[in-house]
Amino acid sequence: MEIKLIKGNFDALEAKELITSLVHIKIKYLENKIKLIEGHSEEDMKMREKRIIELQNELKKLNELIRFQQKQVEVNAHIEVSLV
Repeated sequence: MEIKLIKGNFDALEAKELITSLVHIKIKYLENKIKLIEGHSEEDMKMREKRIIELQNELKKLNELIRFQQKQVEVNAHIEVSLV
């Protein structure tokens, strides 16, 4: 199953706001998982902390990429869901 979350052209500020909001939701999710990790392995916590840092770095790259962009920015995002 695939969910088409975002598909379209946006001005740079709109694209940045949209993507930043989604990434912040994911970061908040990971932070909440870390808080609830009592009794789980330290490895799980470190994995989530590493992922938070990766996402923060990706946001920095995004800001650099479209900071002074005057053109439209195409944004496509989808979620793939599979039963395992």
